[in-house]
Formats: sequence, structure tokens, C-alpha cells
Amino acid sequence: MRIVLQRVRSAEVRVEGTPVGAIGRGYLLLVGVEDGDEEPVARRMAAKVAALRLFPDDADRGFDRTLADVGGEALVVSQFTLLGDVRRGNRPSWAGAASPEHAAPVVDAFAGALREAAISVASGVFGAMMEVSLVNDGPVTLVLDSGALGRARRA
Repeated sequence: MRIVLQRVRSAEVRVEGTPVGAIGRGYLLLVGVEDGDEEPVARRMAAKVAALRLFPDDADRGFDRTLADVGGEALVVSQFTLLGDVRRGNRPSWAGAASPEHAAPVVDAFAGALREAAISVASGVFGAMMEVSLVNDGPVTLVLDSGALGRARRA
């Protein structure tokens, strides 16, 4: 599972010009599911996102507060293109991306685990052509990879 996390002041996703999800202060989370990812991976990634301290304290210093600490929200948008492999040629290969039938419940499990962590979650529409707009905060952008998290635990 690969996630691009952007700290935002606001974010919105539209399908055919109609808003389907919007948040204020929080995280825009672009989520790609790899072949072999299952619900436990989604839960582990959600726990990591919920625990990240990416917001400043009251004195506006450093990265000290979590999303829940600041009453922030999350906008979860599925995005298989995060798994594009461009090591060979100029046309990306998405061979490592999970099928839509497999990926949709994993994305849902990720969003559900965030909700269980008391985070307000909005989302896009799985498989739809979406327009995402955001006002970046910082900017603060991270790439989280479930494989890297697993390797760090074993090291």
C-alpha cells in the first residue's frame, strides 16, 4: 500500500462536477493498493497516519500534534496510479496494482480504521474519474509505503 499524505487547510473531491467529499484542516490521503495488500495492512497504515505528529503546537513550533489533537479531518481518495512502474520505457505499468475488486475493500478498511481512531473521514468514489482540489498547508507532503514500514519493524 502506498499513500501520499498532504497536510491541507482544505481539500475537496468532485465527480462529474459534483462535490462528493470535502474537508477543512487535515490530511488529503491519496491511497494506492498493491497486489497482496489486505485489511491488516490497511489498519497498520491507518494507525501510522493517525499517530503522525505533523501539526505545530500552540506556539506554532515544530511537528508536535496529531490529526486528532487538532480536530483535523481526512479525505481519502483511491489512486491506483501511485503504483505506476516507470523503470522500463515511457508508459507506466500498473501490474503491481491490485484489481479494483480487491482494492476497494482495502481502501474502505483504511478509511474505517481512521474512523475508529476518532478521525472524521470523507472520501472520493472508488474507480471514478475524480477532480481533487486542495489548499496545501506548509506544504507538508509525505509518502508512506507499507513495505517500508514492515522493513523498519524487522530491522
